[in-house]
Amino acid sequence: MNKTLFKWHSWLALFAFIPLLIISVTGSILVFKVEIDEWLMPEKTVLTESAPQRASLDLLTDKIEQQIPGYALSTWEIFDDKHRSDIIYLKKLGTSDFYRAQLNQYTGEVIAQPVPLHHYLTDFLLNLHYTLLLQNTGIFFAAIISTILFFLGVSGVIIYRKFWKRLFTLRWNSKRMVYYSDLHKMVGIFASPVLLILGFTGTYWNVSVWLHEMEEHAEGEHPVVTEVRLYNHKDISLQALLEDSVKQVEGLEPTYIALPYEPDLPISIYGRVPTGNPLLSDYTSGAAYDKKTGKLVSTWDIRNQGVGAKTLDSFRRLHFGTFGGLTSRIIWCMGGLTPLILSFTGVYLWFKRRKQKAIAKEKRRARQNPPTGELAPAL
Repeated sequence: MNKTLFKWHSWLALFAFIPLLIISVTGSILVFKVEIDEWLMPEKTVLTESAPQRASLDLLTDKIEQQIPGYALSTWEIFDDKHRSDIIYLKKLGTSDFYRAQLNQYTGEVIAQPVPLHHYLTDFLLNLHYTLLLQNTGIFFAAIISTILFFLGVSGVIIYRKFWKRLFTLRWNSKRMVYYSDLHKMVGIFASPVLLILGFTGTYWNVSVWLHEMEEHAEGEHPVVTEVRLYNHKDISLQALLEDSVKQVEGLEPTYIALPYEPDLPISIYGRVPTGNPLLSDYTSGAAYDKKTGKLVSTWDIRNQGVGAKTLDSFRRLHFGTFGGLTSRIIWCMGGLTPLILSFTGVYLWFKRRKQKAIAKEKRRARQNPPTGELAPAL
């Protein structure tokens, strides 16, 4: 069994070599996406002017429409830490194209004009990480790579299941092949918990999105062109809905608003609630409202949901390593980079073993077919 498993481990690792490196490196970088954005473009992401409290959402919506005419608000990431600017996502009227911009939520100033979703470096890296720049095909292929990553983690642990005997053995002064073998085993075993989590959660997300896309394609659905804004804050106060959502879901702290950018969508307000569970995300609970009447349609509270819903929600923090603050993010960043070492050492060992097998095969052939030597003397 070990021999067969080792072959699968080797061949799948070679197959996924390049895309796995791309996904691993981009994923490790994206663990610190917020910090990188603040470093590369502080004028767009870091607030230089704030106030004791956020401006009303209705006032902010007015200012957005004045400063960015020709766009409809679609979703809105809201912050209230006096440091990060809000991120607003918009749909250009007359198209099905989405854009993003940055808003000072205390003054109403749009501090970064709309740009395509993957315009900034970290957004481009996110697209590369998630789709390998191949759109729906890339989502499916990335799911395969994530599955392979999960398999490599499981098979590696099985192959080296007695790892504790020589876990800290690193024979520096031995031949390079021996040293690389020790290094490959050591790094793989230490990184396996992180890689297993990344592989499993990545597979789930990509498969879910790909199946959803395929379902829409089968039903003949196409990107919806938005001609007019589907929500009018003059008729229904968005600020009033936000305040009502806090009453509907006890302890709700709103973090995200989804406005109707397609005809059948309601106004949805998402947020976090106190649970004591560090694995639950900032979008666990919330309320939805009818876009025309403002009437409450539904509410959801993660505290009232089962283990399955909580487990699926935990995938977000588990995948990005944000459940334990800076410490877990550093561990996830380093763990995500280990495929660099594992790929290099693994490929080196694979080629060396193939070379050794070729040499051994030639020796066996030489023994089975010895040279005839000098011609026998004539009789």
